[in-house]
Amino acid sequence: MTTVVADANILLRLADPASGLHSVAKTAVTHLHAEGEFLCTVPQAGYEFWVVATRPKANNGLGLSIADCERELAQVQLAFPVLEDKPTLFSEWQTLVVAHQCHGKVAHDARYVAAMRTHGLTHILSFNVPEFARYPGITVLDPTAVAASALPAQGSN
Repeated sequence: MTTVVADANILLRLADPASGLHSVAKTAVTHLHAEGEFLCTVPQAGYEFWVVATRPKANNGLGLSIADCERELAQVQLAFPVLEDKPTLFSEWQTLVVAHQCHGKVAHDARYVAAMRTHGLTHILSFNVPEFARYPGITVLDPTAVAASALPAQGSN
């Protein structure tokens, strides 16, 4: 069994049935569970989830009220246990952003990697495959590829 960290983009797609990637995220998560993988998340995903979920739809958010977002986040926490941040997270993150020359938004992804490293984890489920490719030792599971592998082969009976 592998422990797989779910990125906020997975959690947000699961919470948004209108998203074109909702079924991909759902199929990927269902398939990984069926394969015996343990899916969890880190606090960074919760922060990002809240920001996007409460942002207006006109601004590329989900437009949820605080109460609705709180309920959705509680569901996320039930489905994806949250691994608490360790005291060494900041120093690990700082090492990563300097070593990999992270500018701007990619520093958010470095925080996921730092959290994963402090927990000894190597796998993340994310639609942002290229952003994690810079980090050696991190295996990025592309939900589209995972979902496709869950489908029966063409021509099988």
